This record gives sequence, C-alpha cells and structure tokens, in this order.
Amino acid sequence: MNQSHITKIARELKLKEKQVLATAQLFEEDATIPFIARYRKEATGSLDETTITTIRDRLHQLQELDKRRDSILKSLEERELLTDELKENIMAAETMSVLEDIYLPFKPKRRTRAIIAKEKGLEPLAQLIFEQGDIDPIAEAQKFIDQEKGVNTVDDALQGAVDIIVEWVNEDQEARAKIRKLFAEKGIIRAKVVSGKEEEAIKYKDYYEWEEPIKKIPSHRLQAIMRGEKEEFLTFHILPEEKDALAILEKQFVKDSNAASDQVRMAVHDSYKRLLSSSMENEIQATSKQKADEEAIKVFAENLRQLLLAAPLGQKRVMAIDPGFRTGCKVVCMDSQGKLLHNDTIYPHEPQNQKEKAAKIIRNLYEQFQVEVIAVGNGTAGRETEGFIRSLNLSGDNVVVMVNESGASVYSASEVAKKEFPDYDLTIRGAVSIGRRLMDPLAELVKIEPKSIGVGQYQHDVNQKLLKEKLDDVVMSCVNMVGVELNTASKQLLSYVSGLGSKRAQNIVEYRDENGPFKSRKELNKVPGLGPKAFEQAAGFLRIRDGENPLDASAVHPESYHIVETMAKDLKCSVKDLMRDESLRKKIDLNKYVRDKVGLPTLNDIISELAKPGRDPRDKFEIFSFAEAINTMEDLKVGMKLPGIVTNITNFGAFVDIGVHQDGLVHKSELADKFVKNPAEVVKLQQKVTVTVLDVDIPRKRISLSMKKGR
Repeated sequence: MNQSHITKIARELKLKEKQVLATAQLFEEDATIPFIARYRKEATGSLDETTITTIRDRLHQLQELDKRRDSILKSLEERELLTDELKENIMAAETMSVLEDIYLPFKPKRRTRAIIAKEKGLEPLAQLIFEQGDIDPIAEAQKFIDQEKGVNTVDDALQGAVDIIVEWVNEDQEARAKIRKLFAEKGIIRAKVVSGKEEEAIKYKDYYEWEEPIKKIPSHRLQAIMRGEKEEFLTFHILPEEKDALAILEKQFVKDSNAASDQVRMAVHDSYKRLLSSSMENEIQATSKQKADEEAIKVFAENLRQLLLAAPLGQKRVMAIDPGFRTGCKVVCMDSQGKLLHNDTIYPHEPQNQKEKAAKIIRNLYEQFQVEVIAVGNGTAGRETEGFIRSLNLSGDNVVVMVNESGASVYSASEVAKKEFPDYDLTIRGAVSIGRRLMDPLAELVKIEPKSIGVGQYQHDVNQKLLKEKLDDVVMSCVNMVGVELNTASKQLLSYVSGLGSKRAQNIVEYRDENGPFKSRKELNKVPGLGPKAFEQAAGFLRIRDGENPLDASAVHPESYHIVETMAKDLKCSVKDLMRDESLRKKIDLNKYVRDKVGLPTLNDIISELAKPGRDPRDKFEIFSFAEAINTMEDLKVGMKLPGIVTNITNFGAFVDIGVHQDGLVHKSELADKFVKNPAEVVKLQQKVTVTVLDVDIPRKRISLSMKKGR
C-alpha cells in the first residue's frame, strides 16, 4: 500500500489518514462497500458509502497513474534516456496530463519533419536561430547546405530548422500547460449541421449553428452534439480564439525583434496551427466528454437507485397484462409469491375488437384466482387497456395500476427468463415481469442489465466500463440496504449480496433446492465455495424469517450475536424478549458493551435493529391513476392540469408520464416557483406530481410541462 496515496486522498477529502488507511486495508481484504459502511464503522470513523466509494475510485486512479509512471521509467531506462532530473520530474507528476507532457519529447514516434531535419544535421542551426541572437539566419543557413544530405538550398536549411523549432514548441511542458488552460477556460464549442442533411438531422435542429463556452456547456448538450457528430449529422470544434493562443506562445518563445526572432515566430505559428491546437483540441474533447460522462452516469445512478428502492406492493395476488393492439394483450395470473398460475390472451382493441369475449375472460380469471391487484404495462395500448379494465367495474376492492415496463422485453429475451420459464414465449415472460416488478421492483429489476432499465440519458454514448461499475455499485448498495430473504431470493438477487457474486449465489440456490430452506445463517457455512470470508461479508445482509435464531431475521451481524446474548443475560430475559419489549431495551447501558472493535456506532445500530428487525426501508406503496380520456398527444390542450409520474430526471429537468405514450419535459425553470439548480433536489423518480401543459409539438413528439403553482 502506497502511503503517499493515503496522505493525498486524506488531504483531498479532508479526512484523517487513519480513516483512509483503514478503508484501503479493508479493500485489500476484499471487503465490499456495503459491508465496510455497515459493519466496520469503528475502523473507518463511520464513513458512508459515498465517501468509501470515492476513496476506492481515487485509489484506483492513483494506481493507474503509478502504472503509467513505471512504464515510462522502464521505457526511458531501456533506451538509456533517463537522467536524475528527468526521473525526479516524472516522480513528481501528479496528473496523467503532466506525466505525458514530460514524456512527450522522449516518446518513440514516427519519422516527423523534425526528425528528418535532425538527420540532415540541421539541429545546430535550429538552436542558433532559437537563441535569437543578432545573427543573419540566411547567412547561417548557407553553412548547412549539403546536397548529399538533401539540403539543397538556403530555404531547405531554414525550413528544416523551423521544423525542429516547431517540435520543440509543441513538446514544451510549460507551453502545453498554458495552452491547455486557455482551451479549458476560453475554448468555444462551435457546432454546425453537415451540408445537405438539414432535413435528415431535424432532431439536432437546435445545434445547426451553435456556439458556447466549453466550460459552461451542460453535459446533456455536449453529449447531444457529440452524438450528432457520431451519426454524421453535425460537425463541431472546440477552440479558443487563435490570436489568444498565439499571443501566449509568442510571449514565451519570441524573445527579440530581429531576423532570428522572425523565424521563431513563424515556427510558433506553424506549431500551434499544425500540431498544438489539434493536440489540445483532442485533449479538451476527451476531458469534456469524461466530465459529461461522469455527470450523466451520476444522474443515471441516482435515478436507478430511486427506481430500485421504489415502494413495493408486497405479497398480493396479481393479474398482469402486457398490452397490445394487433397481437392482443397477454394476461397472466400470479399468486402472492409471484408464481405463474395461468396465462391467456385477449383482443379488446382494433382490429379484432373482441371486447365482450375479453371482458368474459378477465371476469372469470379475476374470480377464479381471487385477484387483488391488476397491473397494466404502460407501453403500446397501455392506456386503452387500462380504460377497458376499469370499464368492467370488477367487484371487490380491485385496484388497477399502470406499471413502467421499460426493460421488460430485455428480461423476457434473456437467458434468465428462458431458464425460469422455458415453456413460455417472450410475451408471457414480459407480462410476468410487469406483475412482479409491481410486487417487488428491486427483486425483479436486478434480473435486467441496469443500463437497459431506461432511467438514464445517452447511456449508450458514455464510458461503458465506468457506467457498468457505477450502476453495479448502485444495485449492490440497494440490495444490501433492503436485505435479502435467503430462502426465497433468486440467484440474480443473491448475486448482488455483499461477498457472494454469481457463482456463490448459484451454489446457495442449489443447496437450498437439495436441502430445503435454511434454518439458520450458520448453515451457510455448508454451502460449497462459501468460506469464512464470504460468510463474514454476506451474512448480515441475508434474512431468515422464523428461523432458529430470531436475530437471523435482522441486520445484526452474526459476529455481534454474543453482544445481544450478553445484553439479554444481563437483563435476565431472552433475546426474543429483548426484541419485543422496548422497556427492556431502554434499560441497556451501551457503554458497558464497548470493546476495542465494537463501539457506540455498532451498538446503536444493534439497538435499532432489535426494535425493528429486518425492517424494509422502502416507502409504503401508493395508488396512482392518470386522467381519464387523456390517452394520446392529440387529446392534450395547452393549460390542462394533469396528474403525472416522474419517469426520468436529468440535469436540465424532469420527464413526466401523463399517460399519452410520450413523456413530457418539465424544464428546470418550470419545476418550482423558485430558482432550481439541480432538478434532483426538487423531484424524485416515481414521484406523483400535478403538471400544467405549456406546449404540444406533435411532429417532433415534444410536450412541455410546468410544475409551477402559478401556472
């Protein structure tokens, strides 16, 4: 472990070194972020998951920097180019760009114009001119004419010398740092439509003639422009004013006003226009994209967290419908555990229009399976199907709920779905998924690749490795925050439990199938491939209802059971009594149980768990309905006030489903009667809201909405 990394991160995050060191050591022991945050508070000083994740990511960045540093040192040493001063500079480099700038003059490269000029013996002439003494460059150049070397004229000699100076300017560390800063602070992004593609590129109309400072451009706008270029509809450049760049370089390199200085000035201009500007533009594009990617992924990750932690309906008997027009509506009935009991297809819409037959099927199934809730997918024909079901006036306390079916088709075509339902086609699997995600969104959505859930923006354009890592972090965080029922959880859900992964999750399911339900957490030690380390990481997040030990239903870690047992013994009661009776818990003096590795943070967590063992932290489920008779964009009128549900949050606003098969946008300027910088601070995913229709653009499929009360 590199102590300098620990010191640097502690300074950057304003933490104590021992906090960062303890976290880094736990990572080296393969501890997961949820485990460290929940069960190692004494070691880290109660760091939360966000800070622990930042430490992990920063450690990785510094390790990558060290790897590159070692690679550069090795290359220089092998080519006998490494001096003490150069090594000192390389070791002191704190960023990848500074490191690469130091290495650039020594980097193996193709035969450039400067290399060719040096081979012709023109470096002494370049040095003489670069010093800008009171010389006659033409007279000096005549001394280097050599037809055997290909230097036939004075112009050939001068051009070769200038080419060498051009490269010196381009590879100068100070010059690159100054120009890099200029691009970052004063670079302008200019986009325009590709000539002749004005109609084809209509969705990028806003960027046909666009310019904006790169340091001010929002991430979503930059990503839109970059996507437009990728699709060959737009072109764009990020450049500062050329005169500003040349002024900086001339100030650094042009030291006089004589004939030699004129040659240097010529080299400076050529260097910027031919080499340095394109190099810096590539850099600023890469760094701007990285920043935009990180912002987009952050928004995506927060949206995903909110969706995964959406309120579960719970264990109810559900009829789920995957709606459709021509191909019909797929209907499935499930028991309160989500087990498929029956499936059918109805055709209540055009072209078949078999309303009476469909109504009879639904009524019979409703009675036969004692359905408590009906889930309808919000895709094609969703609102029409919802209206049809409501028109049946089914008896009992029936509830019809629209369910976001984004990603259901991905699940239905997956290997997971094929294994779960080998005898059913895609449409039936999709209907089952719609019903189950109403019952428990987290348990069902973990079966889908996170980026396919559809709560992000430009998810196919961002860094895919970073996206996967961050979204996996979110899924793992949510799964472990809620806890997992060991005896009913799917392999997919178990695989996100701290310390398990896919293989151990499969082993748990196979052991459960062969031996029946787990009776205690201790029994996990019998699962093949699940050793002491994995048990330590996973056990506290796995729940066993009605097991041998009542603590197995809680988030109290088995390593702390002896503490609870001692508490109960001291109070002359059982552990069950302690969990049932608040008055007994109030008698506990936690300070009596503080030990070297167990402090008040852990003890307070234990007491909280004893009060509400295994409590689900998610909100209580609430029913939501769209406005009746508003089913398509054509039904909308400016000024209408409608109920809606937030489906996506971006840096520029929130998308709201109002039941017309096209989400409307509430721009952040319309989110509240006050200034809104970050939409995520005002709205949450799945939040029920009331919106006012501001504008309806049917050709472009755009709906503008407002949440301002004064509208």
